[in-house]
Amino acid sequence: MSSRPVSAREYESSDQFPGHSASPPVPNSSETEGLIFYHMDLYGSNERFDIFPEEPSGQGSRFLGNTRRESALSSEKCQNSHEAGYDMEKEVAELAKMYGLDEDREKELELLGGHLETVGSKWLPAHTQKSGLQDSVYNRSKSSSPVKDQSKSTKHQELPDEVSQDEDQHKARTENEADSHTWFREGLSSSGVSDERSSQAVSEEEEMADVFCCTCKIPIRAFDKLFGEHKDHEVAQLSSAVESEKEEIHKNMCKLEEQIAQVENFASHLEEIFITVEENFGRQEQNFEVHYNDAVQVLAQKYEEQLEALGEEKRQKLEALYEQLVSCGEHLDTCKELMDTTHKLYQENDKVTFMKEAVTMVDRLEKFLKKEVNLKLSTHPDFEERAIDFSEVEQLMNSINTIPAPCAPVINPQAPNAATGTSLRVCWGLFSDDTVECYQLCYKPVSNERHSDEQAEHMLKVKETYCTISNLLPNTQYEFWVSASNASGISPPSERAVYVTAPSPPIIKSKKIRSCENAALVCWESRDVNPVDSYTVELSKLTDEENGDIITESIVGIPNCEALIHLQPAQSYHICVKALNLGGSSERSEPVLIHTTGTYFCLNEDTAHPLLAILDDGFTIACDELENPECDLPVYDNSFTRCIGILGSLIPFPGKHYWEVEAEEDTEYRIGVAFENTPRHGYLGANNSSWCMRHIITPSRHKYEFLHSGMTPDIRITVPPTKIGILLDYESYRLSFYNADIAQHLYTFNSHFQHYVHPCFALETPGTLKVHTGITVPPWTALL
Repeated sequence: MSSRPVSAREYESSDQFPGHSASPPVPNSSETEGLIFYHMDLYGSNERFDIFPEEPSGQGSRFLGNTRRESALSSEKCQNSHEAGYDMEKEVAELAKMYGLDEDREKELELLGGHLETVGSKWLPAHTQKSGLQDSVYNRSKSSSPVKDQSKSTKHQELPDEVSQDEDQHKARTENEADSHTWFREGLSSSGVSDERSSQAVSEEEEMADVFCCTCKIPIRAFDKLFGEHKDHEVAQLSSAVESEKEEIHKNMCKLEEQIAQVENFASHLEEIFITVEENFGRQEQNFEVHYNDAVQVLAQKYEEQLEALGEEKRQKLEALYEQLVSCGEHLDTCKELMDTTHKLYQENDKVTFMKEAVTMVDRLEKFLKKEVNLKLSTHPDFEERAIDFSEVEQLMNSINTIPAPCAPVINPQAPNAATGTSLRVCWGLFSDDTVECYQLCYKPVSNERHSDEQAEHMLKVKETYCTISNLLPNTQYEFWVSASNASGISPPSERAVYVTAPSPPIIKSKKIRSCENAALVCWESRDVNPVDSYTVELSKLTDEENGDIITESIVGIPNCEALIHLQPAQSYHICVKALNLGGSSERSEPVLIHTTGTYFCLNEDTAHPLLAILDDGFTIACDELENPECDLPVYDNSFTRCIGILGSLIPFPGKHYWEVEAEEDTEYRIGVAFENTPRHGYLGANNSSWCMRHIITPSRHKYEFLHSGMTPDIRITVPPTKIGILLDYESYRLSFYNADIAQHLYTFNSHFQHYVHPCFALETPGTLKVHTGITVPPWTALL
C-alpha cells in the first residue's frame, strides 16, 4: 500500500466507478480550464466514435469546436467534483475533531489511498502500467503536465498546428483503446488472483481497526465510522475502550475472587460442621451408652433385690405349709391307730377283757378328742405385692438429653495492646458448637518462688467469651484458665495462658538530663520490678499557639533507660517516656521541659566533697569552713577527698559548649573540665586528666593559673573576672576561658580530648560558686 496521502476527492472519483479504476484522473483546481477528459467507459463504446470521428485534416475547425465544448462541460464537472470533495474533507475534519481522531488524520488518509490501491489492484494485471491505476492516481502529475503544455501551445499556435495535435491525440487514444481491450481480457483471466487479494485486503482492514464501536461492541476502523455502516453509531478511542474493558474485567475478577473466597470459606465451614456433627454424634452416643448402662445396672440391681425378697417369701410359705402338712399327717396316723384299736376292742367277746380295755380306751379317746385340730392354712398362697422404687432410674433417664457437657474451651494468646497497667482483657473460644450457660475464669499471679502454687486463685463467672479483669499489678504476669458449664456438667479446664499487664509510667530523672543546641541526653528509671521490653520517647515542640503542644516525633525501641535525642536549635520541647511490653504501652511519664538554647548539665552530688554543699537551686555550691579538708565525714566512693570539688554531668555531645561561673572577687577556686577517671584524692589541674583555671589571692595581687599536669603559663590578668565564661570545643580540641563581663579572652588549652569530659568546680576558701547553663555561645568568642 502506498503511503502517499490521497484526498477525499480522488477517492470519490474512483469509488463511483469501481469497475474502471484505470480512468484518467480528474484534474485539480489548479489545472487550466478548457481541457477535455473522457471516462474509460467511452473508450470501448459506440459513443466513442461519435466523439472521436475519423475526419480529415480539413475538418479540424469543427473538431476543435467540439473539443472546446467538451472541455467546457468537463471543466464544469471538474468544478462540481472539486466542491463536493471540499465539502467531504470539511465533514471528515469535523467528525475527526468530534471523536478525538485528529491524531489519526494521517492514518485515515492512508486508509483512503489504500482503498484506491486495493480497488485498482483488483482489476489491473501486474504487468499493465500504461493505462493502469498508476497512470490514473500515482502519475497524476505526469498526465496533467502534457495537457497543460498542450493548452498553452494552443493559445500561441495557428489552427493547422492545432489540427495536427488533435490528430496525434486521436492516434494515441486509439492505442490506449487497444491496450484497454487487452487489459480487460487479462483482468478476466486474473479474477481468481484478484479474489485472493480482496480477501487479503479485508483481513488487513480488520487488523487496522483503531476505534471501538460502542453500539456493536466490536473494534472498527475510523474509516467505517466516517463512511461505513457504523456512521451513526457511538464510538470511542480504542485505547480508552481497552482500559474501560480491562477495568470492568478487573472488577469482575475481584468480585469473582471474593465469591471464590466466600465459597471456599463456606466449604471449609461445611467441612468443620461435618467434623463437628461426627464429634457430637460420638459424644452423644457415648453419653447415651453411659446413661443407659447406668439405668440398666440400677434396674438389674432392683431386679435382684426384688427376686431375692420374693424367694425368701416363697421359702417361708413353703416351710409353714410343710410344717402344717407334717402335723396333719401325724394327726391322721393317730386317728387311724385309735380307730383300729377301738374296732378291735369293739369285737372283743370277753366282757371282762372288754371292760378293762374299754375304760382305758375311752380315757384315751377323750383326751385325743379334746385336742383342737387346726384346720386353717398357716399361710396364704398369694404373694405380697411389692412396690419397686424407680425414682433413681427415673432420675437417670431424665439426665439423658441431647445437650452434652461442653468440651474444654481454648484460651487465646494475649493480643497486643490488650492490657493497661492495672487491667487485662482475656479472650477464649470453643472448637465445637457446645451449649454453654456460663464460663468460669480462674487466674492467679505468676511467681518464680518455690511456693508459687500457694498463690491465691481468683474465679469469675461470665456469660461472654471475654472478660476484663481489673485491680491488677502493673507489669505483672498472670496465669489464666477457663472452663465451660451447662446443665449436663462442667468441661475440663483449658490450657493455661500467661498474660502480662502493661508497665507503670517511667520516672524521668530531671537532674540527670543534659542537653545542647542540637541534642539532649534523657535518663529515666522504671517503677516496675519486672523488666520491660522497650521504651518510647515522645517529643512535643512548644510553640506560641494555644494548642502548640503536639507530638512531633516518637523514638521507639529504646532498650535502656536513657536516650540521646537530636533536636533543633533554639527550640523548647516537652519530653515524655512510655514503657512497653507484650501487654501494651504504659501511660506517659510526667513531661520534662528541655530548651535547646545552649548546653545544660547538672551537678553530680555523688562526686561532691563532704564539706561542699549544693544549694536549693541545684547550681550553686558553697563551703563554710576549710580547716580540715580531710575530715571524717562520710564520703561516697566517687567523691573527692582532698580537693573540695565536684563534677558536673558528662557532656556527651560533639561541637561547642558554653557555660559561665559566677564567683566573688575574694573567693579562691578552680574551674574547668576533667575526665571521668580523674583522681578523687588529688587536686584539679594537678594531673593529666583535668584542665582548670585557678584563682588565688596573694598579698600583692590576684593570681590566675591555668593548670594541666601541674603546669601553668605565666599570665597576668589586670581585671579580676567575677563571671568566667568557659567554651569547650570538641571538634577544635580547645578549652577557652573568658571574662564574660568585658568579653575578654583569658587563655585557651589546645588538647586532644580522647574522651568526653565533665565540668569541674572546686573551692579553696569559704565562699560560693554559681553555675549558669543553657547559654548560647556568645558571638564575640569567635573574634577573640
